[in-house]
Parts: sequence; C-alpha cells; structure tokens
Amino acid sequence: MLDAMRNAFRLPDLRARLLFTLGILVIYRLVAHIPVPGVDREALDLFLRNNQLGALFDLLSGGALANFSVVAMGVYPYITASIALQLLTPLIPQLQELSKEGEQGRHKLNQYTYWLTVPLAFLQGLGQAALMRQAGVLPNFSFAGPNLLATLATLFALTAGTMFAIWLGDLITERGLGNGISIIILGGIVAQAPSRMAQIMGASGVATLVLFLVLMVVTIFAIVIIQEGQRRIPVQYGRRVRGMRVYGGQNTYIPLRVNSSGMIPIIFAQSLLIFPGIIASYLSTVNIPTVANVAFSISQAFSSNSPFYWVMYFLMVVAFTYFYTDVIFRQQNLAETLRRQGGSVPGIRPGRPTEEYLNGVLHRITFAGALFLGLIAILPYILRLVLVPFGITLPGGQVDPMIISGVGLLIVVGVVIDTMKQLEAQLLMRHYEGFIRRSGLR
Repeated sequence: MLDAMRNAFRLPDLRARLLFTLGILVIYRLVAHIPVPGVDREALDLFLRNNQLGALFDLLSGGALANFSVVAMGVYPYITASIALQLLTPLIPQLQELSKEGEQGRHKLNQYTYWLTVPLAFLQGLGQAALMRQAGVLPNFSFAGPNLLATLATLFALTAGTMFAIWLGDLITERGLGNGISIIILGGIVAQAPSRMAQIMGASGVATLVLFLVLMVVTIFAIVIIQEGQRRIPVQYGRRVRGMRVYGGQNTYIPLRVNSSGMIPIIFAQSLLIFPGIIASYLSTVNIPTVANVAFSISQAFSSNSPFYWVMYFLMVVAFTYFYTDVIFRQQNLAETLRRQGGSVPGIRPGRPTEEYLNGVLHRITFAGALFLGLIAILPYILRLVLVPFGITLPGGQVDPMIISGVGLLIVVGVVIDTMKQLEAQLLMRHYEGFIRRSGLR
C-alpha cells in the first residue's frame, strides 16, 4: 500500500487527484464547524454521549453532528434514498427496466436518487431537529410564535447542507480518487480518533489506551478477512465455431462475497430500533398514568443501556443481512445471464437449477457474514460486559468505548480497500500506457 501511494505521488495526474480529494475533505471539515444558530453545546455533548441514535448520525455525517453544523445530517438522506430505490427496483417494472439499460439507465436512477434525497433530507431534518429540541439542544425550535422563520431557516439550512455534502462527494468521485460519499464519511471518522484517544487516556491511562489499540487492530484484521472473503463458483463457457475461428471455451468463476451487504443491515436495524424509544419518550409525558408507565417501560427497554436492546439489535442485523443480500442477488439474475452467454456451473444444469444452487451457496456463506455484522453491531455492549468487571474505567457516558466504533471501522476498512484497489488500477493503467508509448505503438 505504501509503495502504491509513493508511486501515485510520482505521477502528476494521480498526485493532482489525491490532492484534490484532500482539498475537498478540508472544505467539508471547515463547513462541519459552522453550527446552526441557537444550539446548546452542553446539551448536545450530553445527547451524543448517551444516545445510540446520535452516535450513528454523527458517524454518518462525518462528525458534523458533534457541532450540529449546517451539514449535521451529512449524506445520510442520500444513503436512505439509495437504499429505498434499490429495494423498490424489483417491485416497480419501470425501475427494473432502467436498471437493465446500462450506463444510461444508471444515470437516470442516480437522478431519481437525488430527487428523492431532497424531501427525505427535509423530513429527516425536521425529525432530527425535533429530537434535538426534546433533548434541549435546540430550545427555540418551534413552528409557533416568533420562532417560525428561524425554524424554517434551520430546516432549509440542514437540507442545503446535505445537498452540498453530496455535491462535494460527487466532485471527489469525478475528479478525485475513490467513492466521494464514502470518503467524506471516512474523513469524519478518522478526524474524531485523536480526541477519543485523549479521552480514553485521560479516563483510564496509557495501559487502557494500548489495550483499545490492540482491540482495534484485531477488529480491523477480522473485518478485512470477512470483507475480502469470497466463495468462487467455477464457470465454464461452451466453445462455438464460426468459420475458421473458435469462440468461448474458457473457464472463469463467480465470486460470491461472504459479506456483500456492507453496513446497510446495521443502518436498517438502528433505524427501526429508534422508533419505539422515540414514540415512548413522547408518550411518557402524558397525563394518563397507565400510558405514561407503559411508555416509560418501553423507552427503558429500547435504551442503549438495556440488554433487550442489544439482543434485538443483533437479531435484526442478522435478519436484515439475509434480506438485503437476497434482494441484491436476485437483481443481478446471474443464472439467466450465464444461460444467455453460454456459461454453466460444472455439474449443474443451466436455468433454475443453477439459480437454486447459487442461492443455496450464498445463504450458507452469508451466515458467517451475518453473524460477524451482528457481533460488530453489539461490540460496545460486549466490551462493557468484559472490561467493566476487571475495573477498567471507560470514558464517562460514552455509548461506544472504542477509539473508532466497530461500525466506523467497518466503513474505514471498506473505503480504504476500495480506494487502494482504484489507485492500483490507475497505476496499472498508466504503466501500460507508458509501455505503449515506449514501444512506439501510439
């Protein structure tokens, strides 16, 4: 990896791409420090320390929620819109046809994703601001009285900030290196690591910091193994003779990944788990004692300190991993593609038997990926169960004691691996271009 970076900086065009990416990240981090007016910083710090939802939003916003800045929602509405369109594609014939039209169809689907992002960003901004008002972070947020214009300005600023963050991500994708949306999230996660290290060292000392660094390295190692793990299904293509030429006949394979869903199941699970707690927190303040008591019990059960919350979290992540993987795999329709191209899996008849075989293999290997994602999701709870009995003091009030959360490490490792693959591909392409120039073929 270090050799690839060194070689990239030696090439002017790749060096320009890398510096452009770093420049966009600097701009995003500067904007992430422009707060929305009227924010109570002490209440915001308390909310982020004690709320799993707040920690997730801060993660996906690239650390911008820590200041409740104009880009506090980050690219999360865009991620939600992308997931929604992916799930709707097999259900709506028009979207299914667009997905089969190649580059033009993907461009149209991207336009639909942007259009859907705008109302989702406004609605999410409304929900997030209302949640912050309840936590005391935005005490003046109200649609009544003299605060109406300030409230609308806050919502429009949050929506515009999200679209600005997406635009910056698109600039990185087009003129920089790597996937822009993922790079922005990565930058925010990495930027928070030094402050987290200082908190752990201040609360527990150097020995605990070293312990967490070792745990982080072990977690990264496990993530790399699972993320890069794949089952290769052999494929043979039949030979076709046309005149004096023979086509096909080569052998290849289909790489089925152990974890092909990324962190999407974790987002699904947390998004659903927050609703009972939010609704219960509103109902717990009503004047009907029975309703208030039941709502209080539900809010306690779905809080991040409850074992029930973490058990449900694990089970939902496992279930959503199977669901999302199955949806995406069915959209690829590999069995039909192989049949049209004259390919087949050795020993398996083309068509439906091939589809059933591939589904069976995918379900078996997804079991390991689903369990791994579930363990990554509940890693904060496991660490507290293991470390606290040994007298290891953790940073006060933090939902996740890790330097970088398990979910954050999942994002970091995935983005770094994808970016390095793109960098190596760019270097290989330029190597061939140099060879062609030297050989006089251009």
